[in-house]
Amino acid sequence: MLLPSLDDGITLLDVDAGRGVPILQSLVLDHLLVHDGPAFWVDANGHATTTTLAQITPSQRLLDRIHVARGFTAYQHFGAVCDLSTAVNKAIQTSTADSRATDRRAPGRDKDTSPHTPALIVAPAVDALYRADDTLGETHAKTLQARTLAQLTTYADGYDIPVLVTRNERNEFTESVATVADHHLECEQTRMGPRVVGEDFETLVYPVDDGAYYQTTFAYWRQLLAARATQVGVEPTTPAPSTSNPEGVGTGVTADGETVAATADPLLDAWTASGTGGR
Repeated sequence: MLLPSLDDGITLLDVDAGRGVPILQSLVLDHLLVHDGPAFWVDANGHATTTTLAQITPSQRLLDRIHVARGFTAYQHFGAVCDLSTAVNKAIQTSTADSRATDRRAPGRDKDTSPHTPALIVAPAVDALYRADDTLGETHAKTLQARTLAQLTTYADGYDIPVLVTRNERNEFTESVATVADHHLECEQTRMGPRVVGEDFETLVYPVDDGAYYQTTFAYWRQLLAARATQVGVEPTTPAPSTSNPEGVGTGVTADGETVAATADPLLDAWTASGTGGR
């Protein structure tokens, strides 16, 4: 898997060095590819830009399933969140009235989802407008943001769906966002591409144009070699204590069955090994 799946409840996506619009939109589109139903997006700070959505979507039909409401002030954003239930009910009525909606399920979709009920709620930069609104004092801003988060939690529990949120900054003002989140995803921008880490997910490979994959994490190689060792019946050796061998990284077994200490330089190990022609 190249992208993590979104579980029911509130998922907080923190993106290092930037707003992370492409990764946010990719998670939304990926979720809609395997789940029926529409997504309801309460936007702030232009995260629901149609330019990038149209560029990265594999099918334009996915965009028809994303309903966007935009707030430009804290009160507008809060009002849009509160009106979500009305928008959902209207979408359900429209969908059920369309007889073709029952035939929209495609192979590979989650059988537990419905094309009529919501599949996802998205609220990026959930702190931005409450922080920037000059008409609100700090106490009122925190209170209004807390009510917004409580409303989103109600939707997540009531509809049994994921609610994906992001925040502009990590500080005391947004600690409440992390507190209400059931799941947390961290996205780091690397030279190879975005690396996402969650409770049950970690980006280990990156696709390239010819269909192959690059990887940049030692965890991938460690897992691969451990699986290969098990397959060929090689027992892993116990690393030597760091106190007795500060420069060592563990132990190794020679072709004669002798256990030797291994350093960080395998060429040096072979060069200095006794009885093998080394010095």
